[in-house]
Amino acid sequence: MSEEGRYNFRAAAVVGFVVGVVDIFIAARFLGKLFGASSQSAFVNFIYQVSSPMVAPFKGIFGNGGSSTNSFETASLVAIVVYAVIGWGLVVLIRIVTAPKGTKPATS
Repeated sequence: MSEEGRYNFRAAAVVGFVVGVVDIFIAARFLGKLFGASSQSAFVNFIYQVSSPMVAPFKGIFGNGGSSTNSFETASLVAIVVYAVIGWGLVVLIRIVTAPKGTKPATS
């Protein structure tokens, strides 16, 4: 068995996928706010509705720059970084917990 096959790859891939989807929604929100996308659009409204609870814990850490139509939403950037780091930590934890005893985890 190769070094890379010694942990639960599927669980790590699921975590990576979920974090990727979350970060894509938040990045779309950030770009929508930055470029002043109209929340009257059904798609933009959907993105804002889905990403709002994910960004909410990070609001107020830094002020938002920009005008009333275009804003540089720093909470979204912080959220992207925090969720990516949490996802990375979970993948490392999965690799440690699911690797057979006495094996050295593969480096990535």
